[in-house]
Amino acid sequence: MGVRKRKAAEAAKEQLKTTYLAKLNNCPTSPRKMRLVADMIRGVEVYKALNLLQYSNKEAAGRVEKLLSSAISNYEAKSGLRAEDSNLIVKNIFVDSGLQLKRLRTAPQGRGYRIRKRSNHVTLVIDTKQETEKQTTSTKA
Repeated sequence: MGVRKRKAAEAAKEQLKTTYLAKLNNCPTSPRKMRLVADMIRGVEVYKALNLLQYSNKEAAGRVEKLLSSAISNYEAKSGLRAEDSNLIVKNIFVDSGLQLKRLRTAPQGRGYRIRKRSNHVTLVIDTKQETEKQTTSTKA
């Protein structure tokens, strides 16, 4: 491995130490339905987001709520700080398409209609509010 690649890999490792995230892979929900829930909590304070998810009537909200609580415990484990004392926000959440199960549904006159059962991957990143404000002001200058 060359020097340039090694330095880039070390920088990526250092960045991962201060990134607090949780992933949910192969969730059996349509990505479009999951994105509605993700848009609801993006940029919101963590405990407010938990309340929004808890009282939402969408089926995907339960899965995202569990993912968010996992991200909070990852933050506490990595940083050694309590989440209640830190001013945490949902910095980034994105939903990618996953595998599709393809099934056949019987149709009239000997035909078959294809049913695509979609799944998705959700990645949720949380961060403290002060750090994100510093980063946005440094990029504007």
